Amino acid sequence: MSHLILQSPALRAENVEQIAALANAQGVHSLGNTAAHLLGVDEGERGEIGRRCDDLGIDYAFLDSIRSLSECRILAMDMDSTLINIECIDEIADMVGRKSQVAAITEAAMRGEIADFAESLRRRVALLEGVQASDLERVYVERLCLNAGAERLIETAHAAGVKTLLVSGGFTLFTQRLKERLGLDEAHANVLEVENGVLTGKVLGPIVDAQGKADRVSDLARRLGATKDQIIALGDGANDLKMLALAGYSVAYRAKPVVREQTRFAINYSGLDAVLNWFKA
Repeated sequence: MSHLILQSPALRAENVEQIAALANAQGVHSLGNTAAHLLGVDEGERGEIGRRCDDLGIDYAFLDSIRSLSECRILAMDMDSTLINIECIDEIADMVGRKSQVAAITEAAMRGEIADFAESLRRRVALLEGVQASDLERVYVERLCLNAGAERLIETAHAAGVKTLLVSGGFTLFTQRLKERLGLDEAHANVLEVENGVLTGKVLGPIVDAQGKADRVSDLARRLGATKDQIIALGDGANDLKMLALAGYSVAYRAKPVVREQTRFAINYSGLDAVLNWFKA
């Protein structure tokens, strides 16, 4: 018997009751207007429960036990389309009328159709040649927003003593700003070459790709002595899979199918802070 957490921005009592009956739940606890905790769930109907929840627009999470968030040590997050609402490289390209070209490569890479992320990034960055460095600032100020629940998730993690790590295949201008804004413990990303205030279309140094992301998480886990079940990781694209595989709480956030298939949890409807309802208050 296990626990089942149901969440949705518009969670209806009748839908919770429907899932509870299907799961033969021994009890139901409300976690507010957007979440419910089903106790003593029979996992024999897990597949049907998942399908029903998807039909109803409900995020669901099966848990063997409900632990304290303070038992975790690391919260690792992807940036583009996970922590924030945009793919920064696509918006930079839009400044010079090349968004469609860059976005097509981005989408293929995130779906896992381009196996070599580093090569896909180089191809995209090459299309940014000639962009004014000041346009990156415009993207940050005018287009970048945190996804719903981001600040609450990070603030609560910090309060519980969890270290926060931002690992991105994007760029340091954005990750460093977010690190300072949110008080993140660490942030890693790629460095765009700039000469005379203009992007050259090249990336400096080693590229933070799928393995690079996983290496940053592994390094922090080693320094903290964190085990797999003490790591929460969130991502949306194929280049997050190696990082997500290191986490006991692997979360596909608004993710591509290839990611949803290989993670323990998915958040498709709720905000990032939905993660918090998997732990004791």
